[in-house]
Amino acid sequence: MSVSANWNYPTAIKFGAGRVGELPQHATAVGMKRPLLVTDNALAALPIVRETLDLLQDANIVTALFADVRSNPTDENLEAGVAAYRNGGHDGVIAFGGGSGLDLGKLVAFAAGQTRPIWDFEDIGDWWTRADPSGIAPIIAVPTTAGTGSEVGRAGVLTDSKAHVKKVIFHPKMMPTVVICDPALTVGMPPRITVGTGLDAFAHCLEAYCAPGFHPLADGVAVEGMRLVKEHLPRVFATPGDLEARGAMMAAAAMGATAFQKGLGAIHALSHPIGALYDTHHGMTNAVVMPAVLEANRAAIETRIERLAAYLGTPGGFDGFLSFVRELRSDLGVPNTLTEFGVPRDEFDKLCTMSLSDPTAGGNPLPLTHDLAARMLEAAFDG
Repeated sequence: MSVSANWNYPTAIKFGAGRVGELPQHATAVGMKRPLLVTDNALAALPIVRETLDLLQDANIVTALFADVRSNPTDENLEAGVAAYRNGGHDGVIAFGGGSGLDLGKLVAFAAGQTRPIWDFEDIGDWWTRADPSGIAPIIAVPTTAGTGSEVGRAGVLTDSKAHVKKVIFHPKMMPTVVICDPALTVGMPPRITVGTGLDAFAHCLEAYCAPGFHPLADGVAVEGMRLVKEHLPRVFATPGDLEARGAMMAAAAMGATAFQKGLGAIHALSHPIGALYDTHHGMTNAVVMPAVLEANRAAIETRIERLAAYLGTPGGFDGFLSFVRELRSDLGVPNTLTEFGVPRDEFDKLCTMSLSDPTAGGNPLPLTHDLAARMLEAAFDG
């Protein structure tokens, strides 16, 4: 075989209910004596954050809390987080929460030791080599949702508050050294967040599987990740305390982010600008636009989707799989269209243009042109 490829797989993952109790020993093992725990405002008000801080304090690990994190983190949040890290004399970051807390936590650990502006490290070409790797602090990630998979990612998504554009900041050393996947931490998620994050994991697996390129490892992980979501997300939605299903969803989230190093596509390329302009929930936005993107890409992915449908036990090939996606969304209360989701059409052309420059656009199975993006968006708005 003449194909040449580069494959990378994630870090040490400690998986299982109750394993957040191991956090102090892992913090000590990576050299953290004064970590900064980064999470979002909503989560900071819940008992699990206080309990985690107490756990660290009982182990004589002095930990401060930073929670000035929006649901779509901005450069202003990062600036405040870096100031808190430097002023507190911290030596590592515990990124705690959903995608927003995990992404910003990783970005604080990355940016606190750099002297250049954060946008100098956008995921373009080899811009990541501009960073001083010795300035990147150790990171432990503790996800409390099952969707983004940011806990096993080497990048963070950040909104430029002036341009209202989501950008991806990348560096290989942004990968957490240790990940604690404790499904018990996800039990208290509101149903809407459970659905949005779960379908985000599904979107990651689906787009990775459909992305062009030779990466059979990612394809295999993605296909099994979709099976886990298909079987377990409805269970979690119906019975929030089902720890077995919660665990399967947490595994699927990490699998999605592991797989999408192969690439993403127009689901994300459309979702990112919508989120940047209208502050929508990322995973739910992915779910709303998913059928429109699948239909528009049919010519390039039909055979591949037929194989996927067979593995998932979904009869009817491509059409059957598309029906399954629509039915799953309906059963979980996902809006059918962007209009139902509350997104206005007043910046339709701007959304199309922004999608073309999104870093995920290059992984779409068909070249993402303005006309193709417009067709997708039209279908997503009108159904």
